[in-house]
Amino acid sequence: MLPSADFPPGSRKALRQAAGTHDRTAALRRAALLDELLGDPFDPGNPHGFTALTAADRDRRPPVETERLLAVTGLGSELVPVRHGGTLARADLLLKVLRPVFRRDVALGLGCGVSSSFAASTVWAAGSATQRSSVAALLLGGGRITVVHPGLAPAGGVSRDGFTLRRAADGRLVLDGSKGMIMDAERAGAFVLHAATGTASGPHSHSALLLDPGRLPAGLMRLLPRTATSGLRTAVFSGLRFTRCPVPGDALVGRPGEGAALALRTNQINRCLVAGAAIAAVDPVLRSAVSAATVNSTASPARRRHRTLAGVFADLLACDALAQACLRAASLVPERAHVPTVAATYVISALLGDALEELSVVIGSADRPGGGLPRGLLAKLTRDLPAAGLGRAGAAACQAVIVPQLRTLATRSWFVEPEPPQGLFGNGAGLPALDHRSLTFAGDADFLAAHLAGSAERIAGARAADGRTALLGRLANGFLGELRLLREQCRALPGPFGTAVSGPWAAALSDRYGLVVTAAAVLGTWEAEEDGASYLSHPDWAVLALSRLAHRAGIEVPNPPQDCVTGVLDELLRRHRGGQAFDLDGAELTR
Repeated sequence: MLPSADFPPGSRKALRQAAGTHDRTAALRRAALLDELLGDPFDPGNPHGFTALTAADRDRRPPVETERLLAVTGLGSELVPVRHGGTLARADLLLKVLRPVFRRDVALGLGCGVSSSFAASTVWAAGSATQRSSVAALLLGGGRITVVHPGLAPAGGVSRDGFTLRRAADGRLVLDGSKGMIMDAERAGAFVLHAATGTASGPHSHSALLLDPGRLPAGLMRLLPRTATSGLRTAVFSGLRFTRCPVPGDALVGRPGEGAALALRTNQINRCLVAGAAIAAVDPVLRSAVSAATVNSTASPARRRHRTLAGVFADLLACDALAQACLRAASLVPERAHVPTVAATYVISALLGDALEELSVVIGSADRPGGGLPRGLLAKLTRDLPAAGLGRAGAAACQAVIVPQLRTLATRSWFVEPEPPQGLFGNGAGLPALDHRSLTFAGDADFLAAHLAGSAERIAGARAADGRTALLGRLANGFLGELRLLREQCRALPGPFGTAVSGPWAAALSDRYGLVVTAAAVLGTWEAEEDGASYLSHPDWAVLALSRLAHRAGIEVPNPPQDCVTGVLDELLRRHRGGQAFDLDGAELTR
């Protein structure tokens, strides 16, 4: 544990007080306090800053001092639902608290946060009272729990190893098998392990187990050596091997054969959390690009950089609109959230990857003192995002979930389903708490597509004389037309769920669908703020974001006027100079 002197005066008390309430203001307060404790990431003398973290990445070692700080400040409490003694009230509020960590290092955010959430969510969704209590105690005490999924490996790999669970002649459950790349296998106090329970493949082929290493017979569970990865170098990956290892009878989470369904139900939230938190990881890269573009200017970057910088900023706002809407939907309409939330992970990873490519042109051309750090941050993030599931392998996994549902959505949901309730956009005030037990897999509902039609109609009928709003209406109608075209094409997919579709056509359908629901989230966020005093009430950012989405989707729309781009750029520069985040909240950052 770090001594009290390592914390700013009063910060420990403030964190405890902020943890006592569970609304948006409290979550933002906890995020700000955590950001303060971690210090200015650009300060080369900060032990929790970019200089120290990139050195740890280069040396392939975990940043132990920063991990201790996160443990002692109670980050684990954010992963435990309020009903079990923690501070987890809603997934979108958890996202806000995770962002200061992801801003500094994606691997740190995964290892100290989301990796445990992947595992614990299975227990919150289907665990017994005893299992939920033990996991809550572990996380509240600063420990870790990790998940072992079947057939998955980091950094885009496909694992051929795994585990099997069988019932021995004496009636005991026995575990066999091995897996070589598990995050924090050697440091976790518990595992949620998915083991094959039969020879047949299918939805009931795996069961989930909650395992406490201390309760297993000595010598029958063995840790395997650490494994190096191309990304997430500050994370610790090693393996596990079980050899005819009896497991306690109360280790089963949920019903036998329910493991795959539990993973699909809960992973939608956790993967969306990773994608949404990764927006904060791009923040310092965009900040460095703005610094590079204004190094010889006290005013605005060169005109040739305007559309790049403003466009990436608009993309980050669009990504955040999508992530927060989907994470709120897990509380408000959990039965309608699955496919749009998977699409959010898919789209955000693509947009962030494109953003890094665009920013590399600006950062790569910079020739100034200290220019090595921005290029190092860019290179590190380019490696880390795919390893965190935000690359080609992650996209393929998302497509495998989305494509089989498109025919059902086209025939039963689009242009039929009612709009979602109020509270989905904006600050989400008054939303119910997240209940993991209510999360569903698939279904025939799509709350974002339902919102798109209503939003386009409202914008068309409001303030017709406003030129910028009229342009926003044209963009909304363009995406509405794209949804109609998708409906006709997806209705023609073969099979009851379109499962026979694969290859480039399936990928194109997923791409277009993801861009449509992203546009719906942008429109919903702008509408929620339309009459407010924040920057989000201005249409410029929504027009630029929708224009860029439309060009990606191949929808013919006019380019946004230059003064629209300039307006977004002005907000970007204002936040840059004021040290504010480049997301929807725009909170002040430690610097």
